[in-house]
Amino acid sequence: MTKVLRSVVTGVGGYLPDKVVTNQDLAMFVDTSDEWIRERTGIHQRHKADDDQAASDLAVIAAQRALEAAGRTPDDVDLIIVATTTPDLTFPATAALVQRKLGCPIGIAFDVQAVCSGFVYALSVADGFVARGRSKCALVIGSETMTRLMDWNDRGTCVLFGDGAGAVVLEPQDGEGAVSDRGLLGFALRADGTKQDLLFVDGGPGTTGTRGFLRMQGNQVFRHAVVNISEAIHAAAEDAGVPVASVDWFIPHQANQRILEGVARRVGIDEHKVISTVAQHANTSAASIPLALDQGVKDGRVKPGQLLLLEAMGGGLTWGACVLRL
Repeated sequence: MTKVLRSVVTGVGGYLPDKVVTNQDLAMFVDTSDEWIRERTGIHQRHKADDDQAASDLAVIAAQRALEAAGRTPDDVDLIIVATTTPDLTFPATAALVQRKLGCPIGIAFDVQAVCSGFVYALSVADGFVARGRSKCALVIGSETMTRLMDWNDRGTCVLFGDGAGAVVLEPQDGEGAVSDRGLLGFALRADGTKQDLLFVDGGPGTTGTRGFLRMQGNQVFRHAVVNISEAIHAAAEDAGVPVASVDWFIPHQANQRILEGVARRVGIDEHKVISTVAQHANTSAASIPLALDQGVKDGRVKPGQLLLLEAMGGGLTWGACVLRL
């Protein structure tokens, strides 16, 4: 077979802010209850960033841990892509702030904004650099402070989200062009802007001049999530040349436990292969997949050589899936 260059995940890291907000904590000032939240979402708690913690601060810690796991230092990094919908500033990009705070040399740094799908989108973008020899050491980070977009009078949304960051190091390695290769093997990315009203933030610097709050039609989002994500999963698996049933671990966006289970059933993935952190993390948007991957690596379930399936759907609507071998 012809030699090909693959983008290989060589390190994973995650960070969750110290402050934990339980469902009982929320019930003290929101018209909700622990039972109501658990039954509908599977969420037990979420983490909340301190007032002086921005998305870049969370990202830096996750990145440092990923670099340590990869045996690399900030000096090695030549590309940083941050997937976030809660940037520190309108500009510069959060990735540029991460570059400065890490002390990386001059390189490439920019953000990707696809909301909850951002990490999958960012992996695909990074693959365009790494697998073409244009980056020797890339950081792909999902970092969010979603609690700052919450309307605390809207119990249907404010209970769903949390803050956190996850990161991976991507490095080029030679492969055989076979499904047994390590690295990113297949993608399917989608967007449908006609569904904007199902999940959006009602403000921004170019319209209202305000930050705005997250608004969602939960039932409609659930319906689209299960159907659309399932299609993308099959498309990504086809792109990778593998059957969905062959994946070792399904690592989905952690939006809602019922969505995780619904998608797994629809595509025929055994529930024991699903990595779920939604109970402890809630929905951390673009950070949820790398955080779940980090958890799976840390607890020993996810091992080198295994085939992983990642997927997500977020506002836009955007959605997508990725198949990789660790």
